[in-house]
Amino acid sequence: MTDAADLPLSAPAGGVVHRPRFFVKQRVTMLVNRYEIREARPDGGEGAVLAIAEQKRLALKERVTFFADEARSTPIFSLRARQALDVAAAYDVFDAEGHRIGWFRKDFGASLLRSSFHLGAPGLEAYGQERSLPVAIVRRFLDIALPLHFDFTDTTTGAPVLSSERQMTLRDRYTVDVPDPRVDFRLAAAMAVGLYALMQR
Repeated sequence: MTDAADLPLSAPAGGVVHRPRFFVKQRVTMLVNRYEIREARPDGGEGAVLAIAEQKRLALKERVTFFADEARSTPIFSLRARQALDVAAAYDVFDAEGHRIGWFRKDFGASLLRSSFHLGAPGLEAYGQERSLPVAIVRRFLDIALPLHFDFTDTTTGAPVLSSERQMTLRDRYTVDVPDPRVDFRLAAAMAVGLYALMQR
């Protein structure tokens, strides 16, 4: 099933911004989920902040805006739900100029057993699932923290497109690898945040 949104899908203004690896750190509060996107240094450590976002908890019609820094004065991209209370959970990603640069959608049927998502961008369609079926099954019955890994592959070639791995730390942190240069950093970051925001429902 392909993207059915009416909005045009276009290359990001200024071209694709590709980052082969970055980190996502999450902090949960009573009112919001806060996400911090950081660059990955060559030595494997965390570098500068690339984006900051806050997602209101229990929002029905979601729009998450990613900002360039803590001051949250400069929006750089956004994530928007197509409609409220959508079991298929379809989202679009927009750059700062309002161009729709990609989308993702939860595969509701497949996700009953193992969380699965479709991902699209200009010239690309990919499909991703939780890496471990046994872990996915255990998570559904036991409320415990388990390693949570996702892998996306090109639906045409089977080549790896994006992966996200949860690091077992006191504060949730995810390592996101993006081997496919067609995947814009903003789409990859929105997908990574969307994965875990949707997993909490």
